[in-house]
Amino acid sequence: MITCFIRYEIDPFKVEAFEDYARNWGQLIPACGADLIGYYAPHEGSATAAYGVYNIENLAAYEAYRARLRNSDGGRANYDLAKREAFIRREDRLFLRQVSAPHAPLVKF
Repeated sequence: MITCFIRYEIDPFKVEAFEDYARNWGQLIPACGADLIGYYAPHEGSATAAYGVYNIENLAAYEAYRARLRNSDGGRANYDLAKREAFIRREDRLFLRQVSAPHAPLVKF
């Protein structure tokens, strides 16, 4: 299993448009075969950093997933939204594998 971390640099005056984009991916990414962890928009601190995070089996599964996403009506519409509204200034992807598991149970105080 690998995890894809997408770092976005977004227009700080178009955060709401990014949030719409993220909510759309919230439905489309799982439907196309990736295990979405979530999308994250600025809250405190930087007004331009946002993230998307999901798990996928391997790079071959990633390529097939990306093709399904690109060819889906919803995926094309969401890419068009990003292009039309121009809220993404930069997008970088990083693939990592988890090495800390198994984790201890969370202790609540």
